Amino acid sequence: MAAEEMRRTSAAAATAEAPAAPAQAGSKWARVWPSALRWIPTSTDRTIAAEKRLLSIVKTGYVQEHVNIGSAPPGSKVRWFRSASDEPRFINTVTFDAKENAPTLVMVHGYGASQGFFFRNFDALASRFRVIAIDQLGWGGSSRPDFTCKSTEETEAWFIDSFEEWRKAKNLSNFILLGHSFGGYVAAKYALKHPEHIQHLILVGPAGFTSETEHSSEWLTKFRATWKGMLVNHLWESNFTPQRVIRGLGPWGPGLVQRYTSARFGTRSTGDILTDQESTLLTDYIYHTLAAKASGELCLKYIFSFGAFARKPLLQCASDWKVPTTFIYGQEDWMNYQGAQQARKDMKVPCEIIRVPQGGHFVFIDNPSGFHSAVFYGCRNLLPPNGEEGFTFPDGLISA
Repeated sequence: MAAEEMRRTSAAAATAEAPAAPAQAGSKWARVWPSALRWIPTSTDRTIAAEKRLLSIVKTGYVQEHVNIGSAPPGSKVRWFRSASDEPRFINTVTFDAKENAPTLVMVHGYGASQGFFFRNFDALASRFRVIAIDQLGWGGSSRPDFTCKSTEETEAWFIDSFEEWRKAKNLSNFILLGHSFGGYVAAKYALKHPEHIQHLILVGPAGFTSETEHSSEWLTKFRATWKGMLVNHLWESNFTPQRVIRGLGPWGPGLVQRYTSARFGTRSTGDILTDQESTLLTDYIYHTLAAKASGELCLKYIFSFGAFARKPLLQCASDWKVPTTFIYGQEDWMNYQGAQQARKDMKVPCEIIRVPQGGHFVFIDNPSGFHSAVFYGCRNLLPPNGEEGFTFPDGLISA
């Protein structure tokens, strides 16, 4: 494995200045131009520094590295991976200290997020697993190559194949794969293509189970017929992303992100609200990950139609499932758990659906303890004995 950057960090030392990350297109001027004068006050280095500050909350020691996944899969000549250059790509990776022989848990974030969103979970999960969290290609602190995909197939390959190259570089096999939202879609598609590497699949509020025809909505149909609906649908098909708004606001972008964080994880939270420190650090981290160069975010229109309906829904692949799966949903999650219930009817492998109270789409932030209980229970057959915990269905959770 080639790693451009590696460090050993503990909570006490995590507030130090971040080391330089691999240069990306346009980053030269970002380095020399004073940050106070930039229209978009961010850079790759500042993204990694924000990650470091956020993870200073975590007490478990960890290693952060940029894992080299090459410029394309071996023998590949496809332009979607090579982009405008053949420069190597890197996947930003954090690996937490773990007990010897602990099973490996790989965590994949959702759309508009990055691995730091799991900051409330790393300590608890690292007590039972060897936890590895990544930023997907084109997100967070990973490389952000030009996004040149022109179809759903190419876009899925962008994420699935880059993850497979990362797995090879890390020499991993027989691991538990957890994906949230869009990351759940990627994790499920990866498990369908490479089931031999996955012991167990955990899908947290996964996107992409149903298509618009399978989940017709009278409200959506009526909205699309209005001028507002036609405008929003046009913006969607034009690949106008929420991140573009943040960049367009320039120096006012951080303020908009701060209002979102304060509302979603504060006044409108369905569970444990963020502390002032958590809110400040998460806001800073979210801004830098959203405002950086557009790359992986441009997948949206190729994977989903307007309304977040999958163009190639997972429900149609349910009979091909080869990996035991646990679905976890917040009880207030806007992702509908009934899609998982439909899929379970066709699955030929063990499948459980768990709903966590006082949790929305970011259930792992809203109700961390309930989320951890659901993960431990789902992986009970893979974890070392820990008394009676994990073998009986946890109190307070809901089996769907």
